[in-house]
Amino acid sequence: MSDFLNPSPTPRRALHEALDRGMVIAPGVYDGVTARLVEDAGFEAAYFTGFGATASLLGRPDIGLLTETEMADALRRLCAAVDVPLIADADTGYGGALNVVRTVHDYEQAGVGAIQLEDQVFPKRCGHMSGKEVIARDEAVAKVRAAVGARTDPDLLIIARTDAGAVEGVGEAIERAKAFADAGADILFVEAPPTREDIERIARELGDHRLLFNWVEGGRTEDVTIELVRDLGFRLVIFPISALLTVTRAVGGMLRQLRESGSTASYAGSMDTFDDVVSLMGLAQIRRIEDSFTRPGAGRTAD
Repeated sequence: MSDFLNPSPTPRRALHEALDRGMVIAPGVYDGVTARLVEDAGFEAAYFTGFGATASLLGRPDIGLLTETEMADALRRLCAAVDVPLIADADTGYGGALNVVRTVHDYEQAGVGAIQLEDQVFPKRCGHMSGKEVIARDEAVAKVRAAVGARTDPDLLIIARTDAGAVEGVGEAIERAKAFADAGADILFVEAPPTREDIERIARELGDHRLLFNWVEGGRTEDVTIELVRDLGFRLVIFPISALLTVTRAVGGMLRQLRESGSTASYAGSMDTFDDVVSLMGLAQIRRIEDSFTRPGAGRTAD
């Protein structure tokens, strides 16, 4: 848990080391509570989801409504709140190559461990929605090159995502991914392959590179097992909306019960206690810091 007074230095090297050891699972987070929960559960990384952030901040679907500054501001707060490395969704980079440069600078300063960029037109859509369009391959490669050139910390990972599979077929998506690797991308992400055969083809033809698998419950990819994903060599697996799907179901049920009965008593067994939550938020640590400043003699130096 990050120190309230002195946040830890960037955990980017920890993300590199985790990826070197084997497959990393990164649950999706969209606010301070979910980030704390992922860290408390002991995961090696978390994925800051644009889908979840849009839902949380705007109450809207992931169709390119959040701005670069809104995302960067949220990331600064989350990176200060937890030590677990954050993999950050940066959509299309919010414009052309120069916008990508700014996005990388802002995200890097926020403290993220990795930045994910995609090749959709702007405004984009969630990768598991219909109606996606992609920019030309040369333009997409230029944006990846801009991202690689913009980072000042070589430990910052660049994840290059292509949505071309839904538009031009898995073959084109694979060729784009290869071009992204040639442009310097550290991790390749072919979004929403529909079948197990497509997943296996991606793993086979891009097997010389680090690959990301996107696990979206109810999405457009055929159900597979985590053992298969691991055996195929995918190094990073994100679960971007699992927490959000759980929260909407649980909170919605509690609110319906409250409206109907005027009480939350029937949900008490499914709730954390007040003390559980303030403990998760680091109240004890903050109290110790406060006491160190306010007790008699605090802050004095020895004569």
